[in-house]
Amino acid sequence: MNRRLSKLLQAARPTTEAAADSPLASDLAGLLTHEDADRARDRWKVTRARGAGRRSKALSMSWVLWLLVGPGVLVFLGENDAPSMLSYSATGARFGIGFFLPFVVITFAMGLVVQEMTVRLGAVTHRGHAELIFDRFGKFWGFFSLGDLVLGNFLTLVTEFIGIRAGLGFFGIRPGVAVGASLLVVFAAITTGRYWTWERITLGLAAFNALFVPAALFAHPNWHEVTHALLTWTPLPRGNSMDILILLLADIGATVTPWMIFFQQSAVVDKGMQPRDIRAGRVDTLLGALLATIFGIAAILATAPLFHHGIDASQFQAAQFAEALEPWIGRAGAALFALGIFEAGIVAAIAISTSSAYAFGEVLGTGHSLNRPLRDAWPFYSILLGSAAAAAALVLIPRAPLEFIVLIVNVVAVLAMPPALAFLMLLVNDRDVMGDNVNGLWANVAAITVTVLLIVAGVGFGVATVFPHWLKL
Repeated sequence: MNRRLSKLLQAARPTTEAAADSPLASDLAGLLTHEDADRARDRWKVTRARGAGRRSKALSMSWVLWLLVGPGVLVFLGENDAPSMLSYSATGARFGIGFFLPFVVITFAMGLVVQEMTVRLGAVTHRGHAELIFDRFGKFWGFFSLGDLVLGNFLTLVTEFIGIRAGLGFFGIRPGVAVGASLLVVFAAITTGRYWTWERITLGLAAFNALFVPAALFAHPNWHEVTHALLTWTPLPRGNSMDILILLLADIGATVTPWMIFFQQSAVVDKGMQPRDIRAGRVDTLLGALLATIFGIAAILATAPLFHHGIDASQFQAAQFAEALEPWIGRAGAALFALGIFEAGIVAAIAISTSSAYAFGEVLGTGHSLNRPLRDAWPFYSILLGSAAAAAALVLIPRAPLEFIVLIVNVVAVLAMPPALAFLMLLVNDRDVMGDNVNGLWANVAAITVTVLLIVAGVGFGVATVFPHWLKL
């Protein structure tokens, strides 16, 4: 099949006048798109890497994994966005590390269960999540899921630019300059005309989520205490029950959100992954979950000194966290923390806006691939850039109700989570869709358990946010 594709590509893009006049070239000229050609080249690289296994299996598998890694790492590091990292920071600053370190590990394990199903669904069907919902469940549910996703994504994008603005504000950079420069980075990343290039640029930016690790080291954590916290499960900390519940549910919500499902499935399709790549996709997703767990824990450790010194961090935002940490972790540690918040916001802005554009393109039947040049898929890129630009503009409006927007994001996420998880479960158990790759018994047990817990946590978070007085009854 790959040899045939290679021959077709050569025929479709002849290098001589004689080849240009060939019947095969003229037949394929209107069939093979720029997207097809780029994706075929990427698949040919994977096939050649697998073929190298005759010489060195370990080297071959490492090269195949390098070629296929991307969507899983990006989706989890993208979910380690500015609000999520601030949630972890608030956890460490207000309650220390005892209960919450193993709790964060479990939340990422839950996210791994959900995203593994997403990988299989994309690799088997070669179709995005929005497109599958539209086709399998009808127009009503298709547009319902699209509306849920786009509204939630837009409001979340606003919070990302709030994080970008606050993170760079630590260095005295004006909001307009910070937001404008970030938009230019988003524009540069998505207009390469190649999924592979976009993915590698975004992965390079996502690597800076690791800035929270040296920031944590500057806090000089007690490693014996950290090990004890991870190996034992200490009771919930004492304090305001509302504050504890909000942080518990917010930390759960920091690991799985609807955009992750839509984004990773579409990215798997855009990357051209096949059923035989599912194992590599699982490794990619596991790697992303492990890295995100480490960096999330690092954010908790970095802000734990505020808890130990009795500093009230209940109303802190990104720049305030960095400023408050400076006496305890130094200027360098505080600067790394602020840069980490900035990075978390900009990577999530790229991934979330791409998620919205993918879903729009899938449902409306227009070009929806990062392998397409700007001129061939301008509706796709217009939605991507337009959503990011609109969110950035809202952040710059004087006296805009940013705190209210952050609150509404959580409520919208509650409304969007149940249908997204329900559709995912129905699709991965549909043999007509998945064939032999449907969920097995234990996969369903794990998935149903996680789905129920996430729905209960999401609804609980929404109720606690809208009706906080109920906790006092």
